Amino acid sequence: MGTFLRYAVQVKKKDLINKLIKRGIYKKNDKHLYELTLSELEKEYEVYDVTNDLVAISEERSNP
Repeated sequence: MGTFLRYAVQVKKKDLINKLIKRGIYKKNDKHLYELTLSELEKEYEVYDVTNDLVAISEERSNP
């Protein structure tokens, strides 16, 4: 069970890192993304995901 969980965490981290890199994010503070924990990556992704949603809503409102 431990091996499967470790693998699942690695897969999730890799996915989040790839998504953040596609958005132009390579580091958080002085740490490379691969140095962050899964929880840190999830928080970082959530911040940029929410920010993008807010930008999209703002653009919709300014372009009726």
